[in-house]
Amino acid sequence: MAEAAVPTILFTVTWLTRRDLDLALMVSIGAALVLLVVRLVQRSTVQFVVNALLGIGIGWFFVQRSAASGGSEQDQALAYFLPGLLYNGGYAVVLAFTCLIGWPLVGFMVGSITGDATAWHSDKQIVRLCNRLTWMLVAPCVLRVIIQAPIWLAGSSGSMDPDAAVAALGVLKIVLGWPLQLAALGSMVWLLSRNRTPVEPDASPA
Repeated sequence: MAEAAVPTILFTVTWLTRRDLDLALMVSIGAALVLLVVRLVQRSTVQFVVNALLGIGIGWFFVQRSAASGGSEQDQALAYFLPGLLYNGGYAVVLAFTCLIGWPLVGFMVGSITGDATAWHSDKQIVRLCNRLTWMLVAPCVLRVIIQAPIWLAGSSGSMDPDAAVAALGVLKIVLGWPLQLAALGSMVWLLSRNRTPVEPDASPA
């Protein structure tokens, strides 16, 4: 959670206090690189730091695109948060689609564990359970978009002060990030731990 939050906090604070977008990006990247070195020294997983760096890199690309199209520095700062909105929206659509067509994504995760990618689909009760679990993954993504998209649009259109929009998006990206994801995963664990996993009984022997 810290590895995801620290670069975003530093980007937001640096931009709001110094009004220097390049500096904000460099501070954000520098913080992520420091965290990466710490992980390497500890010989622990660098997955989450790399994810943070990837997110910063994509944000930087959107900032550059905004600059190339003549966007103001406020527009560029807002562009940094656009990839997260697009990712969550796209992820929610894909996951919801797999539920609507009756092949929920969580089912394939089950299949990867059992060694048969599609055997779970023959049991309607398992399909129903995987549907519920997949919708639990959809919920955080939808919530992020519902809350953050109006702020981003308001900041971009000028109906809200751009700096206030950047500050709000920075805070919300942290609050609605790992904490919300952990809440969703906790709900999934709770559902599975109720000891009512619906599995159709094997057919009785003839």
